[in-house]
Amino acid sequence: MVSGRPSFQVPEILRDLWTRELSLIPTYYGRMVFLAGLRNPDTGQYEYYGCPDHTSTISVSQGLKRIHEEIFREWVSQPLERKKADIEFYLEGLEIDPADLVDAWLRLTPYKNLVPGSIQGPERQKHISDIEAILGLLKNVYGVSSPDQDA
Repeated sequence: MVSGRPSFQVPEILRDLWTRELSLIPTYYGRMVFLAGLRNPDTGQYEYYGCPDHTSTISVSQGLKRIHEEIFREWVSQPLERKKADIEFYLEGLEIDPADLVDAWLRLTPYKNLVPGSIQGPERQKHISDIEAILGLLKNVYGVSSPDQDA
């Protein structure tokens, strides 16, 4: 479902990351969750602690940023039906009740944090509006009532 290696040169340690970790995540959405989790929310820099001490943190951060941007752009270019199927497949792999997860996503909007910091404008808005449309459908599928804004 998701393409193979990145289409650009990355440091060797990131090729290892791709082989060991990212390639095992079968969905675009899951890969974006993983990569966004490597981004420090205070600095915007990507931090991968699997790197040897001699590896440049700047080159690793830049490489992870490029991988995140590429996966995000592949995701944004997908038709809505494929995105919905990708998210449903992602949900199936979690040990969480999908109704609880959809409810939390509607309340907390974590999908907004999956956008690489360098992506602005139409691509960012398309991601958000597509996810909100998918959540509207999944809300009905899983019988989620309107989110409790006070929770």
